Amino acid sequence: MKESKEFSNTDGEKLVKMARKAVTEILKNNSKINDSDFNSKFDFKSGVFVTLNKQDSLRGCIGYPIPIKKLSQGLVDAAISAATQDTRFSPVSIDELDKITFEVTVLTPPVEIKVEQPSEYLKQIQVGRDGLIVENSYSSGLLLPQVPTEYGWNVEKFLEYTCQKAGLEKDAWKDKDTKISRFQGVIFKEESPNGTIIRESSDDFL
Repeated sequence: MKESKEFSNTDGEKLVKMARKAVTEILKNNSKINDSDFNSKFDFKSGVFVTLNKQDSLRGCIGYPIPIKKLSQGLVDAAISAATQDTRFSPVSIDELDKITFEVTVLTPPVEIKVEQPSEYLKQIQVGRDGLIVENSYSSGLLLPQVPTEYGWNVEKFLEYTCQKAGLEKDAWKDKDTKISRFQGVIFKEESPNGTIIRESSDDFL
């Protein structure tokens, strides 16, 4: 798999523009976009999330934490799902597209954090670098690396909110039956709707 830190700014621009194109195409023509050049460029498996924001508020976010799809396919599927299938929100309308910013996070494969005592998580997880997946036998939850920095959380708060995202008690991370994995990502996003696309993380983010 291509390492996330090897993604160039040009790669990121292509990914974000394709996410917008995919949503525009599905809303306007009820058609799934298929671009052979894009498919060839990103013809490798990778986890990916697409986040839609409207006036600094979340409007949709869906993706694939595990690299089960080629990035070209996963990006398009995640973009369409974020706009039309995020159950927390009504589907995006075509009239909203000029008010929404698109953000793409390309992920590294998640790796389980092995500890002897739960307190060790506090030293092994780094806010601003790591995203988290919390799992037990019947549920799981994920938060992207940018979330704790946006809200000013420390590591313990990050763990608590990821547990709650999984539908668990906030201190479930202390339970020996809870599995916690981390992953990293590189983020590309529009500064404004249809605006300049920037890389939010530098190479040392990873």
